[in-house]
Amino acid sequence: MKKLEDYVRNIPDFPEPGIIFRDVTSILQDPNGLAMSIDGLLDMLKDVEYDVVVGPESRGFIFGVPVAYATQKGFVPVRKKGKLPCETVAAEYDLEYGSAVLEMHKDAIQPGQKVVIVDDLIATGGTIEAIIGLVEQLGGEVVKICFVMELAGLEGREKLKGYQVESIITYEGK
Repeated sequence: MKKLEDYVRNIPDFPEPGIIFRDVTSILQDPNGLAMSIDGLLDMLKDVEYDVVVGPESRGFIFGVPVAYATQKGFVPVRKKGKLPCETVAAEYDLEYGSAVLEMHKDAIQPGQKVVIVDDLIATGGTIEAIIGLVEQLGGEVVKICFVMELAGLEGREKLKGYQVESIITYEGK
C-alpha cells in the first residue's frame, strides 16, 4: 500500500540549484493521494475540540475546506491584501524576497472561538505566524495547526512554539 509521500512529486533544482521542490499538486491529482491527505488531517483532529477551520490562500483552501465540511465546522479564508470585500484585519509578514500582507474579515472569528489552522506546507512558519496574530487579534484561540508537509530544515516550528503543530509528512531538509 502506498504512503502519502509516494504521491509527492520531487522536482530537483527548483526554484534554484540544490533545492528539491516538494510538489503538492501531484497529491491532489490522484484520488487516493487526495483522500489520504484529507484523512490524515482529519485523524490529527479526532480528539481536538474546535469551532472553526482557518486556511490561507490558496492551498490552505484546498485542504481546509474538506476538513471543515467533514467535521461540520465553518471555514475562514485568509487572503492576500485587497481580495476580501468586507472590513478586514491585516498582518504583514516576511517572505524570502521581501514582505507580504494577509487579511481576514474582521467578523470571521468571534471572541473565544477555538480555531484550527490547516495548510499544505510549513517552511519558515512566517505565514502561519501572521495568521495566528490575526486570529488572536480577533479574540480566537488557536488550538492546533495541521500541515500536509513540513520542511523541517527551515525550522518553521520555531516561530510556532507554544502551539500544537502536526504534519503528515516531514522532510528533514529544505
